[in-house]
Amino acid sequence: MERITYQEVPQGMFEKLRAIEDFLGTSTIDHQLAELIKLRVSQLNGCAYCVDMHHKELKHLGEDDLRLSSLCVWQDTPYFSDSERAALRFAEEVTQLTAKPIAEEVYNALLKYFNKEEISLLTLTVTQINTWNRLMKTFQFVPGRYQVVAEV
Repeated sequence: MERITYQEVPQGMFEKLRAIEDFLGTSTIDHQLAELIKLRVSQLNGCAYCVDMHHKELKHLGEDDLRLSSLCVWQDTPYFSDSERAALRFAEEVTQLTAKPIAEEVYNALLKYFNKEEISLLTLTVTQINTWNRLMKTFQFVPGRYQVVAEV
């Protein structure tokens, strides 16, 4: 059976989600860090469409190939800063929720590098990409079609 196409989604649904993306894009969160988070969460969720998209976005931003290829094992590499490590660990915890709250050590590590407003924005970044991952996997959007749009 054919999945839901872009044209069959209720009018305004993707526009509302993109409005959140626009909001996050104008926030104080570093764009490259946000894209690293989106790529890592997409890897965890197995969303091929979003992995392709955020890999391309990071390449466009000038991200290093070594960091990109080792993001899936970031904990075991020296290529990520302490603040990136804190954010990636937090993103993984939020993505892989259990019945327990986010661990204090994970939250406290974030507080070393981010204020509460930034932590709120990081949380929204993680929950937003989780939403996109679930939509793309459900609708089975085909990876490889995404093209980076150069900013005007």
